[in-house]
Amino acid sequence: MSSMTPRQRVLTALRRQEPDRVPRELSFGAFTPALMQRFQEITGYNDPAEYWNFEVRAVNFRYPDPLPEHFERLGKLPPGATVDSWGMGAVPGSLWHFTDYIHPLASAATPADIASYPLPDIYAPGCWQHLAAEVASLHSRELAAMGELACTIFEQSWYLRGLENLLSDFLLRPELAEVLLDRMTALRCFQAETYARAGVDILRLGDDVSCQRGMLMSPATWRRWLKPRLAQVIAAARAIKPDILIFYHSDGDCRAIVPELIEIGVDILNPVQPECMDPAEMKRLYGDRLSFWGTVGTQTTFPFGTPEEMKAVVRERIRTVGRGGGLLLAPTHILEPEVPWENIVAFFEAIEEYGAYPI
Repeated sequence: MSSMTPRQRVLTALRRQEPDRVPRELSFGAFTPALMQRFQEITGYNDPAEYWNFEVRAVNFRYPDPLPEHFERLGKLPPGATVDSWGMGAVPGSLWHFTDYIHPLASAATPADIASYPLPDIYAPGCWQHLAAEVASLHSRELAAMGELACTIFEQSWYLRGLENLLSDFLLRPELAEVLLDRMTALRCFQAETYARAGVDILRLGDDVSCQRGMLMSPATWRRWLKPRLAQVIAAARAIKPDILIFYHSDGDCRAIVPELIEIGVDILNPVQPECMDPAEMKRLYGDRLSFWGTVGTQTTFPFGTPEEMKAVVRERIRTVGRGGGLLLAPTHILEPEVPWENIVAFFEAIEEYGAYPI
């Protein structure tokens, strides 16, 4: 097979055809701060994507600064707290990069309380007018462009309301959940349309709706509250760009809803945690309709394997999941400080060694 451009490689693999070699990346900003510092010291680079020449790069909306009203709602903040564009407070946690959240809608009692809350004004041209030029620049470099819309509906909603509150609303105060999720969906549909108009190849969506023992909620609850809204966001993007690839992220074991994700238009499943989902089995069951992005465990192989074990895992993933296309190799999440540098090097070395499929 002749050599492909990086963009061709990604799109071929994710459209479930076999590329010249398996594409790869590091997930979610790649490294925690301590590991990023080590990366910079060892390589002299600031960007892992540039150092390893990832075939796909992300573009993002530019979110506005938080509003004065956001600070008023949060009240007196503890030392070191920050407030994001959504008005959510974050306080440094006890270890490394961990944070505790302050939920600005935690005390909302009526639909009007939620309807009046100021969401970020992402409709302003300054938030999105740069996207088309950034996508064109990536394409001119033969790189695939991905629009970032993580924490699409459920997660961003519970960041504002609080997880326990939102799950309780589903059962006890549905009128509150309706207002919040509908507002979030309308905003996300606009963003999906805007990314599609800018020409991105992939739209990255996601909500953590599962843990490693199964779903965070029953499939029926997911079906009632989240499935139709996610379908709206996907349809909004596809109405503008029918061939856009739809990426969906959920940590944990989301097997209970995978057929329905496919039904509403998801093309790519991430991260496929091997600690609770067998990537080879997922390929057997859904590889004719779904591609897989990730599959190398950040709870097992990356922190606790040897370089030799890392290479064996990468080889096995390429053999069982990558054959015939449908695989982009990546860690299943951000890499934590305990990950040995040698294992990161071994990950990329193994892809170079085995990624062209002669195994």
